Amino acid sequence: MNATAANSDYQIRHAQLGDVPGIYSLLKHYSDEGVLLPRPQSDIYGSLRDFYVVEEGGEIIACAALLIYTKELGEVRSLAVHPAYMKLGLGNKMVLRLEQDADNIGLVKLMALTYVVDFFEKINFEVVEMSELPEKVWGACINCHKFRNCDEIAVLKYI
Repeated sequence: MNATAANSDYQIRHAQLGDVPGIYSLLKHYSDEGVLLPRPQSDIYGSLRDFYVVEEGGEIIACAALLIYTKELGEVRSLAVHPAYMKLGLGNKMVLRLEQDADNIGLVKLMALTYVVDFFEKINFEVVEMSELPEKVWGACINCHKFRNCDEIAVLKYI
């Protein structure tokens, strides 16, 4: 892989079935590092329509998904950029795409649970208490193996 700023015009597209192994591999890399929670391939297949990807040379180099919780709240989920493509703005582009989609369908706020708080703060998300996100906590977190000892930080942005 040879990522350069000259290649910074990457196109974001909706994920397709053939992208699942690449999405899984990218997310697994970061879950192995402890930066993302593990996500089985079956979960990726089940939520494939929520995913966007950036591809180069047949390889998935960035991904993110928009999960809808309520008529107001959505989640930036499974945001990952291949290490060789960091610092090119792909993470920002992915979140901006999710924000645009969220706004287009009428959501008014986006949240994420993250270990990389500074990234989200740079794009105007604010740290909030988990108690401000009962839809997430009681809709998904309750089934997580880290529920009682969650160390992720909740961030929120009004759009």
